[in-house]
Amino acid sequence: MKTYHYTISGRVQGVCFRHYTIKEAEKWGISGTVRNLSSGDVEVFAQGDDLAIAQFESFIHIGPRSANVEKVEREVLDIQEIFKGFDISW
Repeated sequence: MKTYHYTISGRVQGVCFRHYTIKEAEKWGISGTVRNLSSGDVEVFAQGDDLAIAQFESFIHIGPRSANVEKVEREVLDIQEIFKGFDISW
């Protein structure tokens, strides 16, 4: 199974980005995790089918209304870890 790793930059902390990311992941049946980074970015790991991932990516390129996404870096990983649900990682 492919795991998608995203680093989202811009005004993405303090705007409920993690909360809305979880809601969007649950909407599309995506498993994974989201967390704030000390750099001010948000990091996401996601696993799901191709259509769900495409829809999810559409969201993270925009984020919630109060966010200002400037850049999304995407990496496709071939790792075996299977996430259960979607949650916030500390």
